[in-house]
Order: sequence, then C-alpha cells, then structure tokens
Amino acid sequence: MPRFEVVTLVHAPPELVFDVSLSVEAHIASMSASGERAVGGVTSGRLGPGDEVTWRARHFGVVWRLTSTISAYDRPSFFVDEQVAGPFRRWRHEHYFEAAGEGTLMRDVVDFAAPLGVLGRLAEVVVLRRYLTRLIVVRNRHLTERLEARR
Repeated sequence: MPRFEVVTLVHAPPELVFDVSLSVEAHIASMSASGERAVGGVTSGRLGPGDEVTWRARHFGVVWRLTSTISAYDRPSFFVDEQVAGPFRRWRHEHYFEAAGEGTLMRDVVDFAAPLGVLGRLAEVVVLRRYLTRLIVVRNRHLTERLEARR
C-alpha cells in the first residue's frame, strides 16, 4: 500500500494554517495548474466535519472527478479527507498541525491505492507516488506563501 509524507514549516499559527487548509478557495488556487474546481457538495468556504466535496481536475490529460469527505476533525491539530467516489481504489489524506516556535509544522500523510490490479500497482511505483507527492508540495508552497504574506 503506497504511502508518502510531506512536512512543511509555515510561519503562521496552527489555527490559521488549519483553517486555510480546509478552504475550498485556497485549494482551488493551489491546484490551478490542473484546473481543479469544486463541482459538487460544499463548493465554497471552509470544509468541516462530515462535509463532502466533489473535485474536477485534469491530470495526465484526462478529466477526473473525486468526491471526498472530511472523516475526522480535531481543530486545530488534525483532519482527514478520504475519497468516497473517484479514480482511486483508496485515498486517505491525513493533515497534522503542530505548533513549532512561532509557526506551524504541517505534516501530510497520504495513503492511496490505484485501481487495475497489477497495472495499478505498477503505476503507483512508476508515476503516481512521485506525481502525488509533487502535488502536495505545490499545494503546501501555495498555502505557505498565502499565509506568510498575511504577516
């Protein structure tokens, strides 16, 4: 089962980093390269416990839809979004926020699995893990720049 982790230091308080991480608008802005949009469920504002959102984006030249729900929520330290419908056999993204000096250590832990059996496992190793890690890094860079510009 593929898993990766990305750790990012943000010079902003955990409550603010947590809240912006759940902002639909911030997510859309951070994923502008793939044209990601919220097309169902909660399509604006801040997501909360039990909320669902359907995302539409273009990756690898193909338009995908993924519906996720906020399945765990403990403000300001932790939340989880999980796929309930979409292209993955499994998608679970854990978000951790920990005070670190005058900032926040943001840790993303992603567990995922591709469909299609052996072909999916090959795609996980050859392409998906690296591609998805890069998406999280880009998203976190965008959030960090947005939050630190407020200081």
